[in-house]
Amino acid sequence: MKKFLLATVGLLALGIAVPASAADIAPYTKAPPPPPPLPVYDWTGFYIGGNGGGGFDHNCWTVTNFLGPRAPFSEGCHDATGGVAGGQIGYRWETAGWVWGLEAQGDWADLTGSNVSSFIPAWTNNSKVEAFGLFTGQIGYAWNNVLWYVKGGGAVTEDKFRGTVTTTGALFDAANQTRWGGTVGTGVEVGFAPNWSVAFEYDHLFMSNQGVGTTSAGVLAGIPVGSPFRTDTIRQDIDIVTARINYRFNWGGQYTGRY
Repeated sequence: MKKFLLATVGLLALGIAVPASAADIAPYTKAPPPPPPLPVYDWTGFYIGGNGGGGFDHNCWTVTNFLGPRAPFSEGCHDATGGVAGGQIGYRWETAGWVWGLEAQGDWADLTGSNVSSFIPAWTNNSKVEAFGLFTGQIGYAWNNVLWYVKGGGAVTEDKFRGTVTTTGALFDAANQTRWGGTVGTGVEVGFAPNWSVAFEYDHLFMSNQGVGTTSAGVLAGIPVGSPFRTDTIRQDIDIVTARINYRFNWGGQYTGRY
């Protein structure tokens, strides 16, 4: 009898507990599907942009001819510094994070400097880089909208070389030269808006040793205006640092709008 009563009480308790537990369970609703994955930034496409910054041009002069051939004699070195500004155009394509590209860059420049000649201290040698161009290939690696790259290729500069009287600054000889050489560089570029990116870049230009023949400006007695004056071998190396902004055309690339 006791066992029957205990069993009856247990069944009644279970019957009360089950509906109460069921009432605590929220009704089942189907979870919404996950959003589709966003496309990643793609560096593929043509781009065009502008740049500006500064440069450092190291020149060393060695005279090899003055009033006839002579043993080479160092006239000393100087650094020509100043600003640069210009533009660039190129094309890149991206494969599995690797980015390849070709670029042409042209800049106006105002890199000027001088030193008193060790050959004849009454002279001061002056140099100015008025413009330069770079024609390079690129390889880099992208982390979505951040690209690190290296570049290398050819370089060309437009140079002015002048000799002035140290005490008065009067011009006595001059030469202009278009000089060809090579370049290597590296940069980091960040996409910050649809089609737009900014970059910071460093380039070194190897312009080598090249002969420069000047002509007389007529200040020094006995040397007619326009006649050959002297020949120097001038070694030139240039370092350029620029900030750049590029616009990439939407020909094959994508932008997520979120990073």
